[in-house]
Amino acid sequence: MKIQSLDEYYEDGCGRCKYFATENCKVKTWREELRALKSILEKTRLKPELKWSQPTYTYKGKNVLILSAFKDYAFLSFFKGALLKEGKNILVSPGKSSQSSKQLRFTSKVQVEEKEGLILTLIKEAIQIEEEGKKVKTQKIPEAMPEELKEFLRQDPALEKAFNSLSSGKKRSYLIHLGQAKQSSTRISRIQKCIPKIMKGEGFHDAYKKSKA
Repeated sequence: MKIQSLDEYYEDGCGRCKYFATENCKVKTWREELRALKSILEKTRLKPELKWSQPTYTYKGKNVLILSAFKDYAFLSFFKGALLKEGKNILVSPGKSSQSSKQLRFTSKVQVEEKEGLILTLIKEAIQIEEEGKKVKTQKIPEAMPEELKEFLRQDPALEKAFNSLSSGKKRSYLIHLGQAKQSSTRISRIQKCIPKIMKGEGFHDAYKKSKA
């Protein structure tokens, strides 16, 4: 389900999973926190746009942060969070492979209200980073292939051939997605869902790129 507006996001969710427009949707779970964060962001010079089916805030065309939610928390994800000096001991990495983006997480509306000053400070610094044209220096870190994927490839020669035919970037998109799962059962479930895309020669994020275009 491809949503068409930010209003639709706040009302029914991002549309990227089966819980869209249901009470189990993560956006509905954290609606109060998301709206409180939205109100704070409206006080800044950032422009809200709909990208990747989520509220994405930009400055002069540059992506600065995403406002979104996972099962256990709502969050602000700064694209260049690694450069934010004010968030050095506060922001957290969204995954082991993340070298640039950093998150500020919330589990209550009270937390959002208490950290309003910090949020505005971080955004001010993030804007300054864009003004100065700073970039995060990243290093290529090879992603480990989960044992569950190795087993799927061993058992299915056609799948193995399709996966090995993918570009390094597309392979990495799957390895990152699978590597973020903590439990083996979750990794297996993700692999099963990804198989049709792999067989088509697509990367994990290809569908989102097409919808954006």
